[in-house]
Amino acid sequence: METAAMVCKTALLLLVFIAAASNASTDMQTYIVHMDKSKMTASGQSPGNSKEWYVSVIESLTELSDEEERESEQQASPQLIHVYTRAISGFAAKLSTKQLESLKRLDGFLSASPDEMLSLHTTRSPQFLGLEPGKGLWSAFNLKSDVIIGVVDSGIWPEHVSFNDQGMPPVPTRWKGACEEGTKFSKSNCNRKLIGARAFFQGYEAVVGRINETKDYRSARDVEGHGTHTASTAAGNLVANASIFGLAKGLAGGLRYTSRIAAYKACWSQGCVSSDILAAIDQAISDGVDVLSLSLGGSAKPYYSDNIAIGAFHAIKNGVFVSCSAGNSGPSTSTVSNTAPWIMTVAASYLDRSFETTVTLGDGQTFEGSSLYVGKATKKLPLVYANSAGDVLASYCIDGSLKKKIVKRKIVVCQRGINGRAAKGEQVKLAGGAGMIMINTEREGEELFADAHILPATSLGATAGKAIKKYLNSTKKPTAAIAFKGTVYGKPAPLMAAFSSRGPNEVGPDLIKPDVTAPGMNILAAWPPLTSPTQLKSDKRSVLFNVVSGTSMSCPHVSGLAALLKSVHKDWSPAAIKSALMTTAYVHDNMNRQIMDVAFSNTTMATPFAFGSGHVDPEKASDPGLIYDITPEDYQNYLCTLNYSASQIALFTGKGFTCPKTSTLQPGDLNYPSFAVNFKRNSKTNSVTFKRTVTHVGIPGVTYVVQKNEPTGVSMVIEPQILKFEKPGQKLSYKITFAQNKEPTVQDSSFGSVAWVYSDTYHVRSSIAVTWT
Repeated sequence: METAAMVCKTALLLLVFIAAASNASTDMQTYIVHMDKSKMTASGQSPGNSKEWYVSVIESLTELSDEEERESEQQASPQLIHVYTRAISGFAAKLSTKQLESLKRLDGFLSASPDEMLSLHTTRSPQFLGLEPGKGLWSAFNLKSDVIIGVVDSGIWPEHVSFNDQGMPPVPTRWKGACEEGTKFSKSNCNRKLIGARAFFQGYEAVVGRINETKDYRSARDVEGHGTHTASTAAGNLVANASIFGLAKGLAGGLRYTSRIAAYKACWSQGCVSSDILAAIDQAISDGVDVLSLSLGGSAKPYYSDNIAIGAFHAIKNGVFVSCSAGNSGPSTSTVSNTAPWIMTVAASYLDRSFETTVTLGDGQTFEGSSLYVGKATKKLPLVYANSAGDVLASYCIDGSLKKKIVKRKIVVCQRGINGRAAKGEQVKLAGGAGMIMINTEREGEELFADAHILPATSLGATAGKAIKKYLNSTKKPTAAIAFKGTVYGKPAPLMAAFSSRGPNEVGPDLIKPDVTAPGMNILAAWPPLTSPTQLKSDKRSVLFNVVSGTSMSCPHVSGLAALLKSVHKDWSPAAIKSALMTTAYVHDNMNRQIMDVAFSNTTMATPFAFGSGHVDPEKASDPGLIYDITPEDYQNYLCTLNYSASQIALFTGKGFTCPKTSTLQPGDLNYPSFAVNFKRNSKTNSVTFKRTVTHVGIPGVTYVVQKNEPTGVSMVIEPQILKFEKPGQKLSYKITFAQNKEPTVQDSSFGSVAWVYSDTYHVRSSIAVTWT
């Protein structure tokens, strides 16, 4: 009995110990920690020994003097994950709550934020953008200089023809990067085109556990396809006769196709961890990239708690242009992400190319859709709405929801949402269906994605969806047929994509975001041959190019354009390149109409909250006439106007910076190439004056005259109205006063523009958005 009691007691103690250890483990979380670099030198450490200093900091956390805090047998050891030297001064570490509290008491601590999981947000684009081989920006002279584009994404497929280095000169001697070895990736996979490849997974594995190397590559090799697609969009080689199943056939190439590429894999099957993204940015700055392209992000947040914003700030301080996707949460308002003023935030719009289908109903109605399916047209077949073909979720055609006896040999109507678009077709096929029609909700409007379906299928807009539902309810034997018309050119474009995230900018209402729009809908670009075009398990097809949509696709377009401009204007700052792209952007389509918004039917005009300054025009951007330049010091003073605390500003500037005490600056005075005006509703004294300074970069001896398009309900007074420049490099300033001249309507916003014009040569335009709150 006594022995049994002892065994019982021992077992109980063991359970308590296990529970305590488990609780200690679950208490551990990854934090990104910002430290004051000056304290490192004060402690006798040199800046080059930052890792040693951070290791000593981590070790000190386990040497607690207080017995109540020690609990060494129950407290897991802290784990150093990343050390940052360029993007920020600090590190990422896995810490317990008590270890974090101890860290906060150390001299040199600035702040700590929990790590978070972010998400990934590509033959026709160059021609649509006006780029022609041998001419303008694509002339041999402009393309011969070395520009390095760093792509932070899901990796790269190095053997792809888009990354062949045939005919390329040696790697620039200034390059400090490396080709890291890992799962099915060796140093020989890099070449004179793909000059660097690294993988960042320590933060990711701290959250989800070790990467399963049977499903993903624990290296820079890409299994998702996303990174290969974006890298080739920005800088892939010219490839003749590129297509997917013969569709979109033509000459494929990146916007700056002679650029070098450095791939930084920070995104994995479950997402991208911010500590890894920050490590990738940090490394890219050290390696020597000229342009950084990040087609990823999360929800918008204050800049001091946005690690991409902090990392990007340190990149532009080092002369690196940073382009980010605006996000795919449209058309809801105030959904735009990556909104820091030093980031180029890119929205997505349509090309003039489509992949058309025609759906014909039994009563003769026809509707235009979109698909990458290349088989024969279907016969007239019975039509069934999925909500009558299974359980409560069957209308979305989700996994296992369809009943075979109801859908067999029929065309099934599926509602968009919940699961993937191609995955709906897979479910229809598995249930014996003969085809699929995917219809939009009101929220998606007339958006038409082209997908590589595994059975005859097409997408249709919300208007067609309503008509089909009405038809299904009007007859006992509904039928339909789907015909596939292939690649069609000459469509109205650009057209704003419904999914593209919108303003106004909640984090910085003094800035219009996004900044510009670029092609992001149904974009053809490189794809890993071992990854099927739909990424469905049942899809065994292999393609070298795939059509994908998202602001992830528009972002690398602008990254490539920035690299082109950097070739022509080697002395331009990141802000100067950004200004040139913004002030030369256009707001009319190829039918000479205002750019339309597909989210609200094809007859509703888009606004700057959808397209920013407009659609990029690279050839005009190469000779903009005037630029709105911004220095890192200007951005620092802008942060002061946001009433951030000294410790919050120190995340960008370091501890040595102090805000000007006598400054009369306001957020809207940042020398930004657009204007966001915020008025109070029900106020009779709404008026504000902003100052801007422009730098002449065009031909000498030029006089600009101002042209204005006043927003509804607002008057504008611009002083002076003439700017006379004698030589390039000269700077002149002007002020613009916005005043409410009548009560705002039910609308919360109105829009206009101001432009400085010289003859037919230069038209330097800035978007204006006035918002009443």
